[in-house]
Amino acid sequence: MKNKVLIGCSSYNNRFWKGIFYPDTLSGSRFFEFYCQCFNTYEFNGSFYKFPTVKIFENWYKKAPENFIFSVKAPKEITHIRKFTDCEMLISEFYKVCETGLKEKLGCVLFQLPPSYQFSTEKLHQIISNLDLRFKNVVEFRHESWWNQEVWDAFRENNITFCSVSHPQLPETIFKDFPLIYIRLHGKPKMFYSSYSLEELLYIKNETTLKSAFIYFNNTASEAGIMNALELKKMLG
Repeated sequence: MKNKVLIGCSSYNNRFWKGIFYPDTLSGSRFFEFYCQCFNTYEFNGSFYKFPTVKIFENWYKKAPENFIFSVKAPKEITHIRKFTDCEMLISEFYKVCETGLKEKLGCVLFQLPPSYQFSTEKLHQIISNLDLRFKNVVEFRHESWWNQEVWDAFRENNITFCSVSHPQLPETIFKDFPLIYIRLHGKPKMFYSSYSLEELLYIKNETTLKSAFIYFNNTASEAGIMNALELKKMLG
């Protein structure tokens, strides 16, 4: 992927989008097929709640059209329960499942840490040492202490992307000096619900046109996510 901006959502199976995005008569079993007609990427979050299998990802691979890209979120057992401690084999198995099942349709591998996980140099080194640097790794922090130069320098040295987030309690910076741009838009001020204005979307467009970028709307508890994704897609042409 060279200087290409991919836009998608972090959820698609939303009955509230019927009549807004999905046709009123469309069966829920065909939602993903319809989604793929409009977008070329999807952030798969189901793997956060349940460790995936090769078979599951093979099914998703078959569902998606050619040139479609999945980004996949790491299981919470890695990021929230074990917090990168004593889980080398688990992480290795996760990478293997993603790579085997999704093949060339695998985009980024996202590791999201909990708000309680505060910065330390030891934790930083632990994260980096556990990642397989052959993959497009993205790390999303939920505690502001990670917004510091030591983290950014270490990530750049190891070809890891620091996730740009739009979140009610976190700095809103689009990081452009990492291997790629990866933006997660969670909704502000009301997380998962709030919509982004056309001015905010235009800013994102202008910040991401010169580099490869993945942009995912996670404000999908309302119609905001799908409408914002469509608006930004239209802006990018």
